[in-house]
Amino acid sequence: MKFPPLRFNLFTLLLLALGAGAGFLFSWIGTPLPFMLGALAVSAVAAMGFSRHFPAGYTYPLPFRQLFVGVIGVMIGAQVSPELLSLIPTLWISIPAVLLFVVLAHGLNFLLFRRLGRFDRATAFYAGSPGGLLEAIAFGEEAGADIRLLTIMQFLRIIVVVAILPFAISIYEGTPVGSAAGLAVVGGSAGILDVGLVLLFSVVGVRLGTLARVPAAQLVGPLFVVGLGSAFGLIDLAIPPWLIGLAQIVVGISLGLRFSGITRRMLMSGLGLAVLSGAMMLGLGAALSVGVARLTGFDIETLIICFAPGGVTEMSLVALSLAISPTFVTLHHLVRILATVFELGIVRRLGWI
Repeated sequence: MKFPPLRFNLFTLLLLALGAGAGFLFSWIGTPLPFMLGALAVSAVAAMGFSRHFPAGYTYPLPFRQLFVGVIGVMIGAQVSPELLSLIPTLWISIPAVLLFVVLAHGLNFLLFRRLGRFDRATAFYAGSPGGLLEAIAFGEEAGADIRLLTIMQFLRIIVVVAILPFAISIYEGTPVGSAAGLAVVGGSAGILDVGLVLLFSVVGVRLGTLARVPAAQLVGPLFVVGLGSAFGLIDLAIPPWLIGLAQIVVGISLGLRFSGITRRMLMSGLGLAVLSGAMMLGLGAALSVGVARLTGFDIETLIICFAPGGVTEMSLVALSLAISPTFVTLHHLVRILATVFELGIVRRLGWI
C-alpha cells in the first residue's frame, strides 16, 4: 500500500484544522449543521481562491473520506432496533412516493434547464437527474452532453440541498438544529474501546460493501453489518458526539474541494439554476411529505429529509446529526438512487435522449 507524501498529509491536517475552526465559528453564530457547512464553506473558498497554493498534485485522500463515510454508516447501523423494524409494513406508501418524486423531479428539472438554462437535450436531461451522480456523468458523456456543465450542476445539486435543508428545518423548528455538541447518539459514555470498534466496523463494512458492489458501498456496508448486529442485540456501541462533528468536517471538506477548477463566472452561471432546481425539488418533496405523513403518521421533518435530493452520504449525515431516524432516511435515499439509475438506464437503452 502506497501512502501519500508527508506534505499531502500535513495539508490535509491543515484543511481539517480550518474546517474545525470554521465549524466552531458557525456553531457560535448559530448555524445549523455548523461543522459540515463551516468546513464546506472554508474549503470551497480555498479551492476557488487559493488552489494554486495547494501542494502540486494534491488530492483529498479517498481512503480517509471512505473511513469516515463508513463511520457514518456504523453510527446509523447502531440505531437499528426491533422498534425500527416495525415501520417496515408502512413503507408501501412512502417508497412509491419516492419513485413518484424521482419521475416528477427529473421532468421538472429537464424543463427548467431546457427553457430557462437553454441547455441542449442531453445536458438538460442528465444534469437534471435527482441522483445517480456517476451514472449521469457517464451516460451524459456517451450522449454528447456538455460534461463540464453537467458535472457542475450535479455537484451544485448536492451542495445546494445540503446548504438549504438544515436552514429550512431550523426555520420550521424555530431554532438552529444539528450541532454535534452534546448530541447523545447511542449508548452511554464512550471510551477508547468504543472508538476503536467504530473504526474497525467501518473498515470491515467498507470492504464487504465494496466486494458486494452495493450502491453507496462505503456507507451501506458498515450500516448493514452493524445494523444487523444491533437488530439482534449482538452489538451495543456508545458513540462519542465529537465523532459526528469530525465526520461532518471530513464530508464538508470533500464537498467544498469540488469547487476546485470552477471559475466564479462558471459558478454564478450555474448557481442560480441550481438554487431554483434545489428549491423546486425540496418543495416537491415537502408536498409529498405532507401527503405521506397524513397517510402514515410519520414525522414530516423525517419525510422531508427522505425526499431531499442530496447525496446518500450527506443526507444520512444530516439525519444523523439532527437525530432524525437516520436508518429510515438512508433506506429511502438508496431507493431514490436505484430508481434514478434504473430510469437513466432505460432512457439510454431506448435512445430517447
